[in-house]
Order: sequence, then structure tokens, then C-alpha cells
Amino acid sequence: MKKLILGLALTAGTFAFAQQTGNTSSNPVTFGVKGGMNVSSLSKDSGLDDQKSKIGFNAGVFANIPLAASFSVQPEVQYSQYGNKSDYTLAGTKYSASTKLDYITVPVMFQYNLIPNLYVEAGPEFGFMVSAKNKFKNESNGQSSTTDNYKDNLNTFNFGIGLGAGYYFTPNLGLTARYVAGLTDVAKNRPSGSDATRNNLFQVGLAYKFK
Repeated sequence: MKKLILGLALTAGTFAFAQQTGNTSSNPVTFGVKGGMNVSSLSKDSGLDDQKSKIGFNAGVFANIPLAASFSVQPEVQYSQYGNKSDYTLAGTKYSASTKLDYITVPVMFQYNLIPNLYVEAGPEFGFMVSAKNKFKNESNGQSSTTDNYKDNLNTFNFGIGLGAGYYFTPNLGLTARYVAGLTDVAKNRPSGSDATRNNLFQVGLAYKFK
């Protein structure tokens, strides 16, 4: 919770600085909303037979702060669904599982405009887990069950690096795409010598700037 409050406070401070900067710049700060689809996965776990991507969503707000004619920084606050799907065998019985990890994320993207409407971006993303649930299904009899929220058993802070691009069809409406590679281990108390499990995410969606 302290990390979440700190992250949101830093973002709020950035937004306040953005407003002050916009008052003195020929390229004013713009604010907007965005949302879209997530395609997420977790790095390979040797204990699973097969791992697949999971579909989720993201939604949030952003401020775009011009730093130069073609260069800007864009802090965001998003609600973003991570996780994956997997199959495994236990005592000769096959099971499927869907892992749902929900985060409040704070990406800080540095953007460069190749042309006025087209940009590329890169930067860090700070994530704060708010929920973690698993849904299991016995493939033999079709019975399923869902775990309670078990986020306290996981590392609730996630750090990743994002790479992306976007194109604005109009001054207000644009299409965005971003890949985020997680660098921190999802597990809190991992056994010594075992491989870390990290988040991987591809996002695509729409952004709307208020002008």
C-alpha cells in the first residue's frame, strides 16, 4: 500500500509539474484517457506442461508533457490485467488454470515524434498488484474452482520496461501499441536455485487527448 501511495503521489506531482510547464511552453501539456486490450503471459515455468497467453484489458489516464519540438514525456496511471493460462498434470489428471493478476500501473514513457502524428516510445513501468486469483478446471470431469485473492503470497511490486508506438488519426484520437517486459520476480519467496517468473505484456488500444 505504501508503494502504491508513493507511486500515485509521484504521478500526481508529475501532472502538477506538467500543468506549470504547459503554461510557459509554446507546446502546451495535453491530458487524455486511454484503454484497450492486454495480451499477457508469464515466463516459462518448468512445472507446467503448456503455457498460453491470457486476454485482459487496460484503462487509464495520461498527461503528455512536451520537452522539445519532437520529444515529450508521458506519465500514465492505468488499471491493467496481467496473468496467463496454463495446463499441467497432477497424479495422472490433467488440469487447466487461468491466472489473473490485476495491477495499478504507472508507466513513464519518453516519446519521440518521427512525424507529427507518429511517435515511438520507451520507458519504465511501475506496477502495484491489487488482486491475484487462479481459476482451475479438471479436464476429466469439467469441475472448476476459483481461489480467493492470494496477492499477499506474491511480490506485489512489479517493474518493467516498455517499448511502443502510436499514431494519431486526428489531433485527438490515436491508436497505441506497447510491449512491457517484466524485470521483477512475481513470486515473493522463491526457492533457492529456481528460475524467476516474470510478467510479459502486449497492449493495443485507443487514446483520446482533450484539446
